[in-house]
Amino acid sequence: MDTTKKLLLIGNSNPSQVGDGFFIRRALPNRRYPNISPFLMLDHAEPTYFEPSEKPKGVDAHPHRGFETVTIVYDGALEHRDSAGNYGKLFAGDVQWMTAASGIVHEEKHEKEFSEKGGTLEMIQLWVNLPAKDKMSPPKYQDIRSADIPTVKTPDGKGKVRVIAGNFGDIKGAADTFTPVTILDVHLQEGGETNLHLEENTNTIIYILDGAARFNEEENAQTGTAAFFHAKGTDIHIKAEKDTKLLVLNGEPINEPVASYGPFVMNTQEEIVAAIHDFNAGKMGGIG
Repeated sequence: MDTTKKLLLIGNSNPSQVGDGFFIRRALPNRRYPNISPFLMLDHAEPTYFEPSEKPKGVDAHPHRGFETVTIVYDGALEHRDSAGNYGKLFAGDVQWMTAASGIVHEEKHEKEFSEKGGTLEMIQLWVNLPAKDKMSPPKYQDIRSADIPTVKTPDGKGKVRVIAGNFGDIKGAADTFTPVTILDVHLQEGGETNLHLEENTNTIIYILDGAARFNEEENAQTGTAAFFHAKGTDIHIKAEKDTKLLVLNGEPINEPVASYGPFVMNTQEEIVAAIHDFNAGKMGGIG
């Protein structure tokens, strides 16, 4: 019996700018897929050098409701503040997991000292949907240090897998999640291989940040592309064609309607209108 997850599509990401501090490629949503449940958005801020600046660049205060944001820093440093009183700095290897849920206002900017010195920034930001039962839960914030993320060497010794969420074999990831998801930060040397064994009937995206990888001995994906896999099957074999850095996203689909407007993702348009009203009325708080 063939247990291989079949490749559906390899898609190019679209370049754009977010705020004044992030030059991104948006792999999801794209023209074919508005979302791959439970994943709503995948942005890659490619390695970009920023000149020294007294004023930190980034994105000013803005709201979210109904989902979670996951920020993975590969290079550089970020600084976070939100209306729930959370504050944190993220450096290379760190992960921030913010559950907006019922509503939060936050800002994401270059860390102050990084801004003053200048340097290269690279990061991923992912939006993960929440099921209806959790959308109005209290906001939550997880600051996950690089040292707290389990790292596993691949069997051939030519790579490593950082387990951010979910499981890789017997190793459990560092993040607590509402929605069952697996997030793996994978680094493979040229010729390095690894096997993924995932749950049946789950959606999978593999994004190539840098390098080139072949999946299931067939399709090849290059830097800046995302591979989308069929929900059926459990196994994906990855082989690096050269030194490669990739992100594996796997999750249990949420089979519910999706209504979205900018920073709000709910189940109905009425809930979107309520979110806009609540934000305008100050019910999501603010940043002093």
